Amino acid sequence: MFPSPALRGAFALPVPMLLRTLLSLLLFGSLCAPTVVAQKRPLAQSAPPQPVITSAETVPAQDQWLQPGDRLQVRLLGTPGLQASFLAGKPLIELLPAQAQGKRGVYQGTYVVQPGDTLRNRRIDFKLGPDDSTAVVAFSRNQIRFLNPSEPQLARTRGELAYLNYGLGEDRLGGAKMGYLDSAVVLHLTGRVDNQYRVQLSETQTARVPQDVVRLLPPGGFVPSSLTGSWSVQGDSTYDYVRVPLTQRLPYRSQLLTKPGRLVVDIFGATSNTNWITQRDGLRELGDVTYEQVQPDVFRLVLQLRHRQSWGYHIGYRGNTLEIRVKRPPQKLRLRGLTVAIDAGHGGTNMGTTGPTGAREKDLTLAIALKLQRELEQAGARVLMTRTTDATVDNGDRVLLLRRLNPDVLISIHVNSSGSTTTQGTSTYYRYVAFRPLSVALYEQMRGTGLAGFGNVGSFNFGLNGPTEYPNALVETAFVSNPDDEKRLTSPQFQQRMAEAMKRGLEQFLKSTRAKGPRGWLLGEAATND
Repeated sequence: MFPSPALRGAFALPVPMLLRTLLSLLLFGSLCAPTVVAQKRPLAQSAPPQPVITSAETVPAQDQWLQPGDRLQVRLLGTPGLQASFLAGKPLIELLPAQAQGKRGVYQGTYVVQPGDTLRNRRIDFKLGPDDSTAVVAFSRNQIRFLNPSEPQLARTRGELAYLNYGLGEDRLGGAKMGYLDSAVVLHLTGRVDNQYRVQLSETQTARVPQDVVRLLPPGGFVPSSLTGSWSVQGDSTYDYVRVPLTQRLPYRSQLLTKPGRLVVDIFGATSNTNWITQRDGLRELGDVTYEQVQPDVFRLVLQLRHRQSWGYHIGYRGNTLEIRVKRPPQKLRLRGLTVAIDAGHGGTNMGTTGPTGAREKDLTLAIALKLQRELEQAGARVLMTRTTDATVDNGDRVLLLRRLNPDVLISIHVNSSGSTTTQGTSTYYRYVAFRPLSVALYEQMRGTGLAGFGNVGSFNFGLNGPTEYPNALVETAFVSNPDDEKRLTSPQFQQRMAEAMKRGLEQFLKSTRAKGPRGWLLGEAATND
């Protein structure tokens, strides 16, 4: 079928014009067509990292008891860049690598325990992930308990060698000791880290007590406190006594100070109701006896000593009465008649240190101690030995033995060692500044043997330096780790020289004490130090 003549006329255009018309129509059509923008296909988003918790622990990583106001500190190690929380939603902060020794994925957090918080020996929960729905969960190995101040946790000391530490720190000598306590002393526990309880001594003072020297008491007890009664002060043939009545056995701390010589005793939880102090006949070591209420719950006794050199004291309870027993100087300040304790360090299974050629400390100390025993006995002293054979004797047992034997003075003999073979020399050690003169006299005489000087060391936290009942010093004779010192230590002739030096050191201590004489004697009394 063909177009009609009219239509055929419409297309009857010259060819060049027809081409131009078609090109124009094509161009117009392209300008009027909708613009199509090429869309970039979105990149496939990488999946979030799979959360992994490497470790999640409390800091320190030990069982703890906390009370309101204490800080619970935690640390989590895991996948970096995620959200972390602990204790049912408390946020953790991811540390910058510069804060975490270059590591990523270290999260830390702190929570301050609030009144009313309850947590009873529970492991702490941790979460890590992009969100709660995909988070992984972990728990600390250690358990946490929040204490309720309305239900005080009390404990009672047990054994003959209960003691308080200042804090949690420890080294090879243990924690820094505040002092010994008698048995059955009531303590208010307000925290715990591992096996060390925190003791609230007063409103502003705390201490630590090891778990193995106390027994927890059942709930329902009151925080320990007492009014003081009126004192009595008197003497017998051996000691001067101060007795302070209390209603229960409270913790205490003592300091033996010099220049002037005085014994200061703080009773924690005690408030004064002392209206008189009766000083009876027989006093020979105590001068003025006073007290002060240094805090509302700290009662301080200040006992002036008549001699510049203290010869020791003991604190304990008779019933609920605190008794302070102050020792007098020996009748004659000379070796003849003096009771001297000698402690040969280590022994038995406790070999101590060993030298390059195999010389053992336990053998060397015993050899020197036996020679010193012979020297002192020949001078007329009464000698007490903590061991005379290669026997295993615990240091606690040595302290209890010496407490019962009640020597006038103690010398503990040891052998030193160092990681450096060039370190050498002799040294002496004391715990209480009032006993320093003994250690200095021994050190000077040990130097006289030709040994190099390593020093005189104070505040030494060693078990045999802990007792307050008698002046004591520890002698580290020489370094068995040094070849030259080891030759000296293994030589019977040089062992004899060291024994003689210790004897002279003890004589020098007695002589200097005698020269100082008594201080502040009352009219009509006389010293017996000749």
